[in-house]
Parts: sequence; C-alpha cells; structure tokens
Amino acid sequence: MKRIVVLGAGESGSGAAILAKEKGFDVFVSDFGTISEPYRALLDQNGVAWEDGQHTEALILNADEVVKSPGIPLTAPLIQKLQAQGTPIISEIEFAARYTKAKMICITGSNGKTTTTSLIYYILQRAGLDVGLAGNIGNSLALQVAHKDHAYYVIELSSFQLDNMYDFKADIAILLNITPDHLDRYDFKFQNYIDAKFRITRNQTADDAFIYWAEDPIIDKEMKKLQLGATLYPYGFTQPNPLPVSEEELALKGRHNVLNSMAATIAANVLNIKKDVIRESLMTFQGVAHRLQYVATVRGVKWINDSKATNVNSCWYALESMTTPTVLILGGKDKGNDYSEIDDLVREKCHTLVFMGLHNEKLREHFGNFGLNIIDTDNLADAIQGAYQAAKEGDTVLLSPCCASFDLFKSYEDRGEQFMKAVKAL
Repeated sequence: MKRIVVLGAGESGSGAAILAKEKGFDVFVSDFGTISEPYRALLDQNGVAWEDGQHTEALILNADEVVKSPGIPLTAPLIQKLQAQGTPIISEIEFAARYTKAKMICITGSNGKTTTTSLIYYILQRAGLDVGLAGNIGNSLALQVAHKDHAYYVIELSSFQLDNMYDFKADIAILLNITPDHLDRYDFKFQNYIDAKFRITRNQTADDAFIYWAEDPIIDKEMKKLQLGATLYPYGFTQPNPLPVSEEELALKGRHNVLNSMAATIAANVLNIKKDVIRESLMTFQGVAHRLQYVATVRGVKWINDSKATNVNSCWYALESMTTPTVLILGGKDKGNDYSEIDDLVREKCHTLVFMGLHNEKLREHFGNFGLNIIDTDNLADAIQGAYQAAKEGDTVLLSPCCASFDLFKSYEDRGEQFMKAVKAL
C-alpha cells in the first residue's frame, strides 16, 4: 500500500489526508505546531494517524509521496532530507486535482487574488454553475473532491502553492500582477518569485486560457521571453474594454478593482456565461473581508480595514483609492519591503503615519524625514488611540499594514478582526 505523508494539518493538509485515506492510501499527518481541535477531530473521525508538536523522521522519511503545506519552505531541513532521497513532494492542489475532472479557474498575482477569485466565484454561482471555492480561501480543494466534488473550481493560488505543482493544469489561468513579495522565501531573488508565479501556465494547451494584465511591466517582459501554449487574453486600459458596465456602475471601486473586474469578466466570457449575469454580478458584488472593508464612521472619521494588504504594492492600491486626508496605520513583520514604492502617495494622501509593530526601526528610518506626524506603537490599542487622536472630521483612518501580521497577530484575519472590534468600541 502506497504511503502518503502530509506535512501540516491546517485546512489544506487535513483535506489532503482525508482524500488520501478515502483513496486507500496508508496516511500519516505530521505537524510541527499544534493541530487545532476541529482538524484533530476530523482526522480522528476518518481514522487518520497524526502527530503534532514534532516531526518524527522515521515516520516521514519512509513516505512514497509527501503532500506539503505551502507554509513550509523548501529550505526546511526535513524537506531537504526528503528531496535528497528522491521522495516526491507535492501540494494539496496537485494531489486533489488527480481525482477530479472539474474545470479549474486559477488566479494568482501579488495583489488582488482574493478579490478576483471571490468575484469570479460569485459570477459562476449567479450563473447557476456547480462551483467550489478553494486554494487560499474557501474550503480545502482535496476535502471538496473527497466529500462533494464540483464541476468547476475557482482557486486562489499563492506562489508557495505553485512551487509544488507539476502535472496540474489550469483550464483558465489568471495572472493579475507581479511585484516584489515574499522575497525572503526566494533567496531575495525577484526572478525566482516571477518564475513561481508563471508556473500557473504550466501544462496549458491551446484549449486553455491565459488571462494576464498586459500593462504590468514585469509580466510584459516575461511574455516577450516565453512561448506559452495557452490561448492568450491580455487585458488593461490600453486593451479593448471587456466590461459590460461603466466603471461608475462597478460595485468595487478604485483603479485596481477595475482591472480585477476586467480579468473576472474575461474569465466569465471564456466560460460562455451570459452577459446579463456578468453585468448584474459586477454591479452587486460586495467585496471581501479585510480588503478595503468599511468598518465605521466615528465622529466624522471613516475607518477602513485593509488588513489583507500584507505587501507594499497592496498598500499602494489602497492609498491610490483614498479621496480624503488619511491617517495610515502600517507595520508588522517585514518581508524585505521596499517602502519607496508608496512614497509619493504617502506624501500626497497622508498627514499622519501610525507604526504598529514589534520592530518599527525600518519604518522610522524610511518615513522619519517626510515631515509627517509620526506615532510609534507596538500594539493595536495604542495604534488605534493614536489614530483616533490624530484624525480630524472628514479624514479616513486606513489600516493597510504593508507587512505580514505574525509579530502581533495569528493572521491578517485576526489583525483585521481585532481592528474592527476596537474601532467599533470607540
């Protein structure tokens, strides 16, 4: 009996383990952290052996194949040992795709993935299609394939997930943009990160679609180097406008969301979804949590939760959409950020910067001479109080951190939830 070892027992790992068990494999799950109670219960209910708080190498190195959590870097010693002995290491998406004939609509990019993925999913639902949501959002693809397979899946894919995908093929692949991100994971070499993103086109043929932002300079440069097998669908402001509604009618506001809506519209067109369904969807879609999410207006000041902005470019898009004087809350776990990308917008839009992190030295060094009001904090409560005091009627307080959340929070969702709770308590 083939032995499958799953490393990491979060949403994707637990789902992969259940699917592997259902397909008759000898399955073992190992998580170096603590497996949360719901996933423990799920594994137990399905008779899957597991361990947490350690990696017992004797129980892992004998695997015929390993399904790895995207969060585990390829440089981890255990991964290095598995690679050295030739053990195949794949992603949950790669594993799950073996057992479904569904059409795969896959979205990647440095920014806008969740919004675009959610919008496409919304359009397909309104069109009456049997569709699942997977990848970085929604339920595990593997678990859905195991318990209730769908005819279509809309999948948000990070570069980490794409790293360990080999035979997987996207029927529709969407590349939104590429800006420096996660460079700490890619030996601080931008090209390595670019290559990872372009893996979304892997194995595509002329029967498949590749939708990409033609005006992104990095994508444009790569496209001139590559010979892709897919049918190409470029989009952008210099391309024919695919939108069936005016920009003013779009539910999602901001230049970046016009682009996201274009990508979603082209995907829907490729799937032959009716124009009126696309039109209505674009006009009624409500966006996603923690992405430019309105929280409250307190004493004439609007508070916006953009906790999902975990890189500088994402913050750029948030600032670009601001139409009132802004107090910007930023900071967290720095991933090799180049803050100069937002310099012009910070000067144009912001009168106060609130630093919120355990290590704000880089922020102080970069923005300290801008002549702006600087409030330096190491916790959420002080950051919100500082912003509250600095903001004037008619201003906007924007949480758009530029950074990962792991210095003070469990996740960007946790950061956003705590922020919204604290704001509503003002």
